Amino acid sequence: MNRLRIKHMTGFHYAGEVTASYNEARMLPTSTDGQFVLYSNLEILPISAQHGYVDYWNSRVSSFEILTPHQELSLTATSLVEVRAREHPEHAATWATLTEEARRSIDVVEQLGHTRRTRPPQEVADIARKIADRHDNPCAAALEICIAIGNAVEYMAGVTAVTTTAAEAWEQRKGVCQDIAHLAIGALRSVNIPARYVSGYLHPKPNAAIGETIAGESHAWVEWFCGSWRGYDPTNLLDIGDRHVSVGRGRDYNDVPPLRGVYAGPFSSRLFVKVEITREV
Repeated sequence: MNRLRIKHMTGFHYAGEVTASYNEARMLPTSTDGQFVLYSNLEILPISAQHGYVDYWNSRVSSFEILTPHQELSLTATSLVEVRAREHPEHAATWATLTEEARRSIDVVEQLGHTRRTRPPQEVADIARKIADRHDNPCAAALEICIAIGNAVEYMAGVTAVTTTAAEAWEQRKGVCQDIAHLAIGALRSVNIPARYVSGYLHPKPNAAIGETIAGESHAWVEWFCGSWRGYDPTNLLDIGDRHVSVGRGRDYNDVPPLRGVYAGPFSSRLFVKVEITREV
């Protein structure tokens, strides 16, 4: 078990004075299988009243507006989370039983359709089909598909943007965790395996000392359904374990952005992000 303290600071520097802004943040984790939230808090500057709710995808959302002039919006989310190693039991599912089980649940069947961000290029769909045809068990096929995508795309920051689609990332064979997750999801869905996008954090140092603060970043991985949801990190070719903290799940990144909003003011703004992760146990 790990007890992780996560401090996520983000916001915008504006090129001038903003007269009003309307925003929502998804930066606080929830207690789920494998993780238990001991503490969480979101500080917003300028000070603003916030309304918290759980959205359609079961993500915690903080909605707020700032109606006084400001040149910077700053959010600091602090969470203390106990994370346990996840078990990934084998499922004796067949392609026929998977199809039947997926139809029974809206939560599952909604993770079968492609979105603009996850729609895979034909080459990726062909890779997934070739792998799927070798397996009677869709769970085993899903794992091999994610490993194949993770091996095919080089992790490289700065070559893609938050708006990059799976097809655009595949052209370069380079991208960040968001791109690799979108490609893996598109590949899985192309062979009728329900798959969803998970946003959160990954402690980057497996052997970190207790009390050691590490510079981290937001992370993304995938979960697929084969009788139950099973997570995998295709960027790092890792099973989800006691260094992963989930924050939100959805069809793609667009369902779980850490910060989204609109404002009245200058055209240009600059996003800033800083994440610190400390192992406490």
